[in-house]
Amino acid sequence: MIDFYSSYFADLKNTLDKIDLGILEKINTILYRALLEKKQVFTMGNGGSGSTASHFVCDLNKGVCYGQQNKFKAICLNDNIPTLLAYANDVSYTDIFSEPLKNLMQKGDIVIGFSGSGNSENIIKAIEYAKQNGGITVGFSGCGGGRLAEVAEYSLVVPIDDMQKSEDIHFVLCHLMMQSLMRMIRK
Repeated sequence: MIDFYSSYFADLKNTLDKIDLGILEKINTILYRALLEKKQVFTMGNGGSGSTASHFVCDLNKGVCYGQQNKFKAICLNDNIPTLLAYANDVSYTDIFSEPLKNLMQKGDIVIGFSGSGNSENIIKAIEYAKQNGGITVGFSGCGGGRLAEVAEYSLVVPIDDMQKSEDIHFVLCHLMMQSLMRMIRK
């Protein structure tokens, strides 16, 4: 298995070297502006990407802002399980993220979707809703980007066709953004 481990790490290292740092900088700038302008940040994802979306909100709300006067207003849409299940059961699983946005999102808020494939219909629908209603949309995907890369205003596609490695790198990018935002607000 040592060869497999080495190959896995080599794939991650090679893929990290291919990340578009320009789009990452744009996304980070959008988040910094959201903090300064007191805009809300919404995240969402399914499965492992849902865990990343949830963790990123923790990193923004606590990690970046602890001890600071100016705080992020970040909400992970997949963390409200009763609301998510109510929409999934009574309306459609495709609507689990777009419907809560109708209650919460205001013009200029940031909506971030994490999807390894870039083809999660519930995320696509929420990104389309946000875009049509004055939100700033961001997509993190892999595996070619899928439809999310097409519909999100700002799209970071991890250039690898491997779901787990895409999710690994999304997580690394979230921690990178957290630490860079911390540096930006503490300068």
